[in-house]
Order: sequence, then structure tokens, then C-alpha cells
Amino acid sequence: MEIILKTDIKGLGYRNDRVTVKPGYARNYLIPQGFAVMATSSALKQRDENIKQVAHKAEKIKTEAENKANQLDGLKLSIPAKAGETGKIFGAVTTHQISEALKAKGIDVDRKQISIKGDVKSLGEYVAEVDLHKDVKKDVAFEVVAE
Repeated sequence: MEIILKTDIKGLGYRNDRVTVKPGYARNYLIPQGFAVMATSSALKQRDENIKQVAHKAEKIKTEAENKANQLDGLKLSIPAKAGETGKIFGAVTTHQISEALKAKGIDVDRKQISIKGDVKSLGEYVAEVDLHKDVKKDVAFEVVAE
């Protein structure tokens, strides 16, 4: 079933994208929650008009995202965590901690835009992906150090 997304949905698509999903997922979750509409001819015309109206605004947002990506170039974060003698930390490093470390460096990134590849449960170096815009993604290196 073809639908038009009203909001960005991680793993599925971005706002105003036309995607194909299983009918049950569309009818039981996406459409009732207001995340999508069926891709009818009138909805497609409305989507095209919306895209024209927000094209200028989208370019400005993309430029801001590219500027943030340039600030993230070569940046290496240090995340302190309580650790045992073997180097295993108590708990895990979360996207919230990475977001706070970026804020301390003067870069404001929402924690929902950050994804960590794998679990971070020991001291060492890791990589997190920051999704600033649908065309702008940046990897940020971070090191988990003992407090």
C-alpha cells in the first residue's frame, strides 16, 4: 500500500515521502496516529504543492545542517562513566549523554538525531551517527573514559 508520510519516521522515510508499506501497518498504526495519509491523487497534488511552498525553507534548514556537520568534523568527544577494574562500565552510554557532551562543545543536537552503533558497555572508542538532515549525516567519534 502506498502512503505519504506526514512526519519523519526513523527507518521508513521523511516528511512528504511516498513509501510502500504493508496494508496493516498503514491502516492500524500510521494513518490512525496521523503519521501518514493514503497516496490518493488529491493527496499527491497537495503533497506537490506543499513541497513547492517549503522548498526555500528546506534549503535554509539544509544549509544550517551542513554548518553543524562542518562543526562536527574532526570532533572527538570524551564521555566519563563509572567503570569497574575490568573496564566494564556500570550501565551504558546513551544518546542523551552524547547530546549533552555536544552541548558542552557548543553544538546543539537533539538526542533523537543521534544513533549509536551497538551497545556501549565498556571503556574505549566508539562511533555515533548524527542525522542532521535527510541528506546530511555525520559520524562522531567518542571515547568512554573512567571517572
